[in-house]
Amino acid sequence: MLQLRFSEDIQTIECGCDEAGRGCLAGPVVAAAVILPPDYHNSRLNDSKQLSRKVRDELRLEIEKEAVGYAVTFISPEEIDEINILNASILGMNRSIAALSIQPDLLLIDGNRFHNQHNIPFHCIVKGDAQFLPIAAASILAKTYRDELMCQLDAEYPLYGWKKNMGYPTPFHQQAFIQYGPSPYHRKSFHLKKLTEPTLFESM
Repeated sequence: MLQLRFSEDIQTIECGCDEAGRGCLAGPVVAAAVILPPDYHNSRLNDSKQLSRKVRDELRLEIEKEAVGYAVTFISPEEIDEINILNASILGMNRSIAALSIQPDLLLIDGNRFHNQHNIPFHCIVKGDAQFLPIAAASILAKTYRDELMCQLDAEYPLYGWKKNMGYPTPFHQQAFIQYGPSPYHRKSFHLKKLTEPTLFESM
């Protein structure tokens, strides 16, 4: 079962942060920040990648209802191209933290890299969305908000199959990209040959 808290101090307001869409060819990267109640429990809450779409959608409604505070931020393909995907993901988390109605005392960041724009202590936790409820909640909001947008964009550009692949480089999406070229929502800095290069997400 996932843990609710990182700190042993029950008075510490903890905020989980995560993003969705880092490895996509098209669409924004979406980041979320979530503060859950200090007595919150939900056995279904988990890393969004481990859940079905139906369960994610159900949990999104509960998180939005039960959270002490939450915020979701979209970083456009243009911003991603300008500052790279890692920095865009970090920027999105910082913007979501800034948009919270309550300032947290501690940030729980999914992953191993973060540039803190706030005077708030933080911990980076690799695979944190499978360990801590606030990060899992953030992962679910980021994923569901992004999927919802990609389904809307699919109606505008149906050739790429975004309603199914959500902008990720599936064989169908890659073939459509090669056949039809990029849409206005594709990331210009993401070339197909780079998708297998480990430096894509590691460069600053």
